[in-house]
Amino acid sequence: YVPLSSAQDHKRIGDGDTGPNTGGMGAYSPAPVFTKEIQTQVNQELIEPTLKAMRDLGTPYQGILYAGVMIKDNKAKLVEYNVRFGDPECQVLMLRLKSDIVELMLGTINGNINEIKADWANNHAATVVMASIGYPNEYKKGTEIKNLELAENEGGIKIFHAGTELKDEKILANGGRVLSISGSGNDLKSALNDIYSAIDKIDWPESTYRKDIGWRAINNG
Repeated sequence: YVPLSSAQDHKRIGDGDTGPNTGGMGAYSPAPVFTKEIQTQVNQELIEPTLKAMRDLGTPYQGILYAGVMIKDNKAKLVEYNVRFGDPECQVLMLRLKSDIVELMLGTINGNINEIKADWANNHAATVVMASIGYPNEYKKGTEIKNLELAENEGGIKIFHAGTELKDEKILANGGRVLSISGSGNDLKSALNDIYSAIDKIDWPESTYRKDIGWRAINNG
């Protein structure tokens, strides 16, 4: 298996981790809380026993294994496994991955993943999710989003579409979590500054987003 880098998301809808849980309102990578010691513990106590048990059962796993963990007292505990990438964690990982993700995926299919290395840029990446007002409860669909091209001109910003549709040459919101405004930089703070500057250029009054993505990492240095 090839471990990917760490990422931490923000589940709550509101600033300061308030309000109901969502699918994720933003993320950043790497996560300072996920130290080398914790990664070793996760590999040895969670990932490797899981992969060995599945192999011993005659059902070896090949694919993407996303481990969601919680960390307390410098020890990680497994909350869930998903057989897919995390969202919005995937967005920040892709901004930092220098290797070809398709080659890594093919390695899992063909069984030669041990011959492939994942190379990572020595930078920081973040993403801020723009959602429809009302999410994760009732929200309105069909509102128009303008100035996305203008926003993507801001400091290498990448906008991932999650819940949009193109209708009559207009970009319309068609879901709860609609856009992931993503970027990278030499440090997390500069990446987030570019992201929030790009968000300021987007004309979508019916949107909501968190203003404090990455606060744990920034406050803890």
